[in-house]
Amino acid sequence: MLEIRNVELYYGAAVALRGITLDAEMGETTCILGRNGVGKTSLLRAVTGAHPIRSGSIKWEGHEISKLAIYDRAKRGIAWVPQGRDIFPLLTVRENLETGFAVLPRRQRKLPDEIFELFPILKTMLGRRGGDLSGGQQQQLAIGRALVMKPRLLVLDEPTEGIQPSIIKDIGRVIELLRGRGEMAIVLVEQYFDFARDLGQRLTVMDRGNIVVNSTRADLNEDDVRRRLSV
Repeated sequence: MLEIRNVELYYGAAVALRGITLDAEMGETTCILGRNGVGKTSLLRAVTGAHPIRSGSIKWEGHEISKLAIYDRAKRGIAWVPQGRDIFPLLTVRENLETGFAVLPRRQRKLPDEIFELFPILKTMLGRRGGDLSGGQQQQLAIGRALVMKPRLLVLDEPTEGIQPSIIKDIGRVIELLRGRGEMAIVLVEQYFDFARDLGQRLTVMDRGNIVVNSTRADLNEDDVRRRLSV
């Protein structure tokens, strides 16, 4: 389980997160929704170690990780698919995938066949440069790269952004397949309510650095959430 307790995060004097408390469990997808600028990405940066927190606690599998560097958290099975994908444009698809080897013991540094079962297009493009791929293909590559790390916590920041509908469906299918195995906790930041509702067992809505809704899918008040997401 991922346990976040009373986390505050600042950028200089600006408060990005205000006393955030949230759990994410194995075999579940926790979806975090909210308008632009409410702190969703900041929360993921706190979890992955990309930005230090001011106060509070972040525990993963029972261990306090809030002081660990981002690469130490990656070694503990936390993989991040950032907003904008951040693939290496001049490296080939194969080389991009192999960057996930960095946190693995040498004996495990082999591209798993599962990556190409989940994203068949990547197998046909192993020699192409990452920058030559379409946005949807780059998103599949970014998720594939994270899966090479054999994560137990997969953190995704707006994986549908700028992606064509057919690939959005493919990504949703992959997320649901991974969740269904029960071997991974998934935390997904998203702006599209329907995509999040269909995938998430728990849905959280943020506003101005606070959590204003935290509900299971069964108990969710959809009208209230849609109102909070409207501009």
